[in-house]
Amino acid sequence: MKMTKRIIAAVLCTVMLITSMAACSKKAANSSASGNSENASGAKPVLKVGMECAYAPYNWTQSDNKNGAVPIAGSGEFAFGYDVIMAKKIAEKIGYDLEIVKTEWDGLPPAVVSGKIDVAIAGMSVTEERLKTVDFTDVYYNADILALTTKASPFASAASLEDLKGAVCTSQLNTVWYDLLKQVPDAKIQPALENVPAMIVALTSGKIQLVCTDRPTAMAAVYSNPDLVMLDFAEGKGFNANPEDIKIGIAISKKNTDLKAKINEALKTISEDDRAKMMEEAIKAQPLAK
Repeated sequence: MKMTKRIIAAVLCTVMLITSMAACSKKAANSSASGNSENASGAKPVLKVGMECAYAPYNWTQSDNKNGAVPIAGSGEFAFGYDVIMAKKIAEKIGYDLEIVKTEWDGLPPAVVSGKIDVAIAGMSVTEERLKTVDFTDVYYNADILALTTKASPFASAASLEDLKGAVCTSQLNTVWYDLLKQVPDAKIQPALENVPAMIVALTSGKIQLVCTDRPTAMAAVYSNPDLVMLDFAEGKGFNANPEDIKIGIAISKKNTDLKAKINEALKTISEDDRAKMMEEAIKAQPLAK
């Protein structure tokens, strides 16, 4: 009888051990099936953000991590600016690590579609044309459009688009700014330039007399170049831009609905005052501002 009790006890222990192992195995399987692999590895998912890294004050390239700049993938350089500040806030709020992928302006939408990057945070207007290929999050910045010239220019004291008649002008390739140059009477529109630095060089060297850009870009240019002047016309006397032209959004794949929802929730927590302060920080920190 004593031996029988020992046998029964041993059997019960074995059954309990097998049951416990099975439960652990099932828990692990369920964890894997629910996509909870990041908890198992301890690593956060990575948010790959594309931008030009050449479009101050939205984004630019610098040689160090001053002001909290983020390393640019595949290089020894760093990116900073309004877009980087925003990307850092979003990544933190949704629990992702951040990776900046330097991408030419024209290559941003294709990179989103192909999955090379998760999103493009690059001062990009939400237009109907772009919505044909990519989706956008809620607006992360509103930027009206104006003109920029030099203090020595005959247009420096212009009070309306009519006063810009006959100006030699240009803007950035594949932007709404370039299209709006048609509103300048008798404008001598030159070929579009690849990026904002090229626009500023063309303007300050005298090759052109006027560029069309958005307010933050103009503010940054004037902050960095004392010889430039921003033409901020009164309402009704400036560029007639569609609402979509001033709404800046984050480009994302039409298939990536879950990530879009997460980013939109994060954006709701960042107030307009916070966004204005972030832009001020970026303008003061831009490399040419010193």
